[in-house]
Amino acid sequence: MKTIAKILGGFLALIFILLFIVCERDRPVEELIPFYANKDSKFMPILGMKVHYRDEGIQSDSTPLILLHGMSSSLNTWDSVVIGLKDKKRVISLDLPGFGLTGPSPENAYNFDYYSKFIDSFTTRLKIKRFILVGNSMGGAISWNYALHNPKGLAKMVLVDAAGYPKKGESGSLGFTIASTPVINNLLLYATPKFLVRKSLETVYYDQARVTDEQVERFHDVAIREGNRAAALLIFKGSFQGNSKRFLNSNIARIKEIKTPTLILWGDKDNLISVDNVAQFQRDIQGSQAEIYKNVGHVPMEEVPGKVAASIAGFVK
Repeated sequence: MKTIAKILGGFLALIFILLFIVCERDRPVEELIPFYANKDSKFMPILGMKVHYRDEGIQSDSTPLILLHGMSSSLNTWDSVVIGLKDKKRVISLDLPGFGLTGPSPENAYNFDYYSKFIDSFTTRLKIKRFILVGNSMGGAISWNYALHNPKGLAKMVLVDAAGYPKKGESGSLGFTIASTPVINNLLLYATPKFLVRKSLETVYYDQARVTDEQVERFHDVAIREGNRAAALLIFKGSFQGNSKRFLNSNIARIKEIKTPTLILWGDKDNLISVDNVAQFQRDIQGSQAEIYKNVGHVPMEEVPGKVAASIAGFVK
């Protein structure tokens, strides 16, 4: 028993030492703004937050594009697409509650109802009555749920490798796997090592060369923005599905009710959400259009931004 106790004690001591080495403090947003806000950045007080957004392009456009990023991302994911669209449309990108420079929701709510309420508040403050949502991954799921929430306010919708349907055995990323593992995922509140960020990004892109040190640094910094890790952990623990998967499944069944004109864009090498989902979205959203990009991963707007901008421009023309 003494030997077992010593081994267990040594193991716990090793874990403590490793945590001490990799643990990082949350970074106040004031430290990050000089690095990740630019001349187009604005901060709007909404629902107890200061929401980071950029409003670019043709300001007289009556039906602007509103771009929603995916899990653990930020508005920066759309930077290159915005460049390709802002001479044609008014283009608004933002850091969703729980992410980027916006930070956590004071309501501690991360579900479809909350994000629909947030979009309503955001567009009301900007005096926008009708708009086009473009959402990637989690942002895509928020978009199609908003189409159910406020179909009159949504002129069109673009889903880019959107979440929604049950997983089909996709390999996923190391970071997502750890974040979804009970007990172990609690450690991510204190430790977000850069090697884990890099490994996760390498799964997101088909072209591994796109994962640069600068990009890893940005993703890491916004991940440890004060409150963001706790928000992400709540989402990974199932905040979108409420108390049971029944709620989420009932929402998926309602995709067939969507009448909003929809464009579906997808990378054929997506390891996180299979390209097979394109057929399901097309089946359920009557009249929807689809484009699949060859040799592209989970974030086509970063790997082939020119093609994505052209696809969106053609659809909303």
